Amino acid sequence: MSRIRMHPSGREVECQEGDTVLSALEKAGYALPNNCRAGACGECKVKVLSGQFDQGMVLDMALSQAERKDGYGLMCMAKPISEELVIEWGTADARPKLFPPRENVLYVVTDRIPRTPRIVELLLRPLGTPLRYWPGQYVQLGDERAGASPRCYSIANAPRPDGEIALHVTRVDGGSTSTWVHDTLKVGDVVSLNGPYGTFIGDPSVETPVLCMAAGSGLAPILALAEAALRRGYRLPVTLLFSAREKADLYEQGMMAYWRQKHRNFEYKATLTREVHEGLCGRIPAVLPSLFTDLSQHSVFIAGSPEFVEDCVKAAKALGARDELIHTEGYFAQQQPEYPSADRLTAVA
Repeated sequence: MSRIRMHPSGREVECQEGDTVLSALEKAGYALPNNCRAGACGECKVKVLSGQFDQGMVLDMALSQAERKDGYGLMCMAKPISEELVIEWGTADARPKLFPPRENVLYVVTDRIPRTPRIVELLLRPLGTPLRYWPGQYVQLGDERAGASPRCYSIANAPRPDGEIALHVTRVDGGSTSTWVHDTLKVGDVVSLNGPYGTFIGDPSVETPVLCMAAGSGLAPILALAEAALRRGYRLPVTLLFSAREKADLYEQGMMAYWRQKHRNFEYKATLTREVHEGLCGRIPAVLPSLFTDLSQHSVFIAGSPEFVEDCVKAAKALGARDELIHTEGYFAQQQPEYPSADRLTAVA
């Protein structure tokens, strides 16, 4: 067994004999950029600062001879042969690097699923190279020719091998883009996406209990974050609180039931604000103290309207939640894409 150390953070990952650096990082929850996984595209190229590795068969167009002499390697094929391999990847606090956003990436609408009276889920498959993103990020969707200006929608699933992404679009009264999605866009249509954007993402190496709070389509990035954590075998408690007005506004109930059965550490609770049901009733800030007494050791993630986010932050802080472990995504009416610097990255479990 070898040890892979990431510089400058100093975080370490174990690499089993026969595993590539890429597969070892992925098993530990780090999504190093990659595409072909066969030494042909060069997307997983990083600099090796110390240690020895077997590069395997790679194409010169993906890794030139000059780059090899400078210490670069393709991690999809590289296998450590020394006790420790130090690679230059990540930031000083171990948070992941952002994938560069792309424009006009073509996807096909493969399905559209009404989730609530006002929310439709779009399933999109890439026609070419899919967007690479971190769970919690968002993309721009629109069609200027149809009068639908590009608007931002969080990706509602963790990255998948086939590149499929899900978007939850809420119908907004007077909103040209949401009206286009709900009334005009159909299965088989080709759409153009820009992205990914946003910093509501995380560092998989953080190990704390997790509390997620969402309202409306704010559930989308929370689903992506939770799916990614559960998929990689996260063992500490993960609790998801979802706020809706009425039963008709609750969605993804089937997925929540599946996660609860499959992952003993996952708990889901829904609360209604305008209808009485067998579960919780009232706004999340009001019911939170009945569920938790101390949030000082929790990582807290909140997504929804700015007012919802603000109220939940106050409620969480009243229970001891720490600023550095609180991460928020407020849904504004005219959200614009961000091009954040590395020092603005947020950490999630």
